[in-house]
Amino acid sequence: MSNVRVKIKKLRPDVKLPAYALPGDAGMDIFSNEEDVTIQPGQRHIFAVGWALEYEPGYATLIWDKSGLAGKHGLKVMGGLFEYTYRGEYMICLLNTSDQPYEIKNGEKIAQMIIQPINTAELEEVEELSESVRGAGRYGHTGK
Repeated sequence: MSNVRVKIKKLRPDVKLPAYALPGDAGMDIFSNEEDVTIQPGQRHIFAVGWALEYEPGYATLIWDKSGLAGKHGLKVMGGLFEYTYRGEYMICLLNTSDQPYEIKNGEKIAQMIIQPINTAELEEVEELSESVRGAGRYGHTGK
């Protein structure tokens, strides 16, 4: 698989740009580029990260949780899809799902992003769908 060329523009001179933590990682870490922020339980905060991207059609940027922040502190990314046509500042919305306030200092990791190829679906409206093993089985349909 070939790499996609991504142009990144700093919107402020002191911005910490996204980076891979280890060679071969799928996601680049995104850092807070704001003053220190405390997110109260049940509250959201939108981080202006101070950069914008440009890349070719056929790709999209997905923003994901940092597993440690989600698992240990209940911080979840809200939203998180950017189309290749977007040229504005990336904004990352975090929700504190825990019962404790959480402080994020300037320069700390807040999320991760993956730039990945996409397939555009062509919808075909039909009267019936074919049978499958699962059928219309919903949550818990296979047991515990």
